[in-house]
Amino acid sequence: MLEALGERLGAIFQRLGSRGRLTEADVNDVAREVRVALLEADVNLSVAKEFVNAVKEKAVGADVLASLTPAQSVIKIVHDELVALMGGAQARLLFSDAPPTVIVLVGLQGSGKTTHAGKLALRLKEQGRRSLLVAADVYRPAAIAQLQTLGKQIDLPVYSETSNDPVAIAKHGVDEAKRLGIPTVIIDTAGRLQIDEALMTELERIKAETRPREILFVADAMTGQEATTVAKGFNDRLGITGIILTKMDGDARGGAALSIYRITGAPIKFVGVGEKLSTMEPFYPDRLASRILGMGDVLTLIEKTQSIYSVEQAKELEQKFRKNEFTLDDFLAQLRQVRKMGSMTDILKMIPGMSKALPKEFEIPEKDINRVEAIICSMTFQERRRPEVLNASRRRRIALGSGTQVADVNRLVKQFEQSRQMMKQMGGGKRPKLPSLPGLRGGR
Repeated sequence: MLEALGERLGAIFQRLGSRGRLTEADVNDVAREVRVALLEADVNLSVAKEFVNAVKEKAVGADVLASLTPAQSVIKIVHDELVALMGGAQARLLFSDAPPTVIVLVGLQGSGKTTHAGKLALRLKEQGRRSLLVAADVYRPAAIAQLQTLGKQIDLPVYSETSNDPVAIAKHGVDEAKRLGIPTVIIDTAGRLQIDEALMTELERIKAETRPREILFVADAMTGQEATTVAKGFNDRLGITGIILTKMDGDARGGAALSIYRITGAPIKFVGVGEKLSTMEPFYPDRLASRILGMGDVLTLIEKTQSIYSVEQAKELEQKFRKNEFTLDDFLAQLRQVRKMGSMTDILKMIPGMSKALPKEFEIPEKDINRVEAIICSMTFQERRRPEVLNASRRRRIALGSGTQVADVNRLVKQFEQSRQMMKQMGGGKRPKLPSLPGLRGGR
């Protein structure tokens, strides 16, 4: 998502060269190309014009700081304007002073409301806040059953009725939460293929009966500008308080992420980045702006790492690095932990500068990671602890057991030894020469 925009902007900035001062002609050229890049990314036309005008106003005649090139100066201006375009700062959920806090999810059919009701409930549960899910979509076949299944997966109650009146169901769900002392109610409402009067009237009645603290519009990022248009329609009638942007892990152009706040005034609060219930993240405008411009996203990388590693685990691993006691067993354990963080390629691109350093079509195939895991799992305990015992016959046996070639086994062992040497150098305070990723074909 938005990688094409990042590549276009990067190419534009590189052409500025090393001029000492930005002229109006320079800025006009950049502005024109940035506007084209935004439109190609499916950003709303009026939003693109407004954005480019703001960049031009700040960039014309801007002095280049001693530590910056003209390209870096413009990048900083563009970065700041991208952040402002997407809301400026993280927008958090709002909770009522007197529980329960009612959150209503609205949107078109197929946008992912039901799934994201479960994702939101799981996120709140992990923060120590219990929720009651209310199945108020009585029109879509299996919508209620889907929400009940999600409720079982995350061990949270789901309120439903045999009634066909979604307004009554929503109101009764709030009453049930009060009776049970549950602090949060998440109402999954019906959608349509397009906005119509019957849908809006129904949602207005649900709003009047339940008095929600949050009305979150669930938008499919793959629909581009259409998501922005639909969001405006819902906002005009309901006054949405926030947005959940789904399918941000897809390959669409992503203009919705850059347009929807400016058009509706409602901030993006969460983004869906996968199909699993755990794949919903808070939205940080500054982090997405940095990733678009190839600056990486260190804070998100740190948060992902902290979610799978405890302080004790990190200290134990550090000691193994220092003492050169890191084994293939340890490597396998780390590989499995890192896979929980998502795609290896996406993780690498969070490192500042890495997205520009990597080839355009760079990707670490999942099958290569599976191959590494299969090879290590085919080794004996002794072989994992002491790779130096791996003679030719042992390597043939491991290749046969893992369904790989002897060359694959040799490559993994060689690169693992390079990694251990690097760690030894780091422990001694030397600057190491970085090896290739162990076992991956790109690192031959």
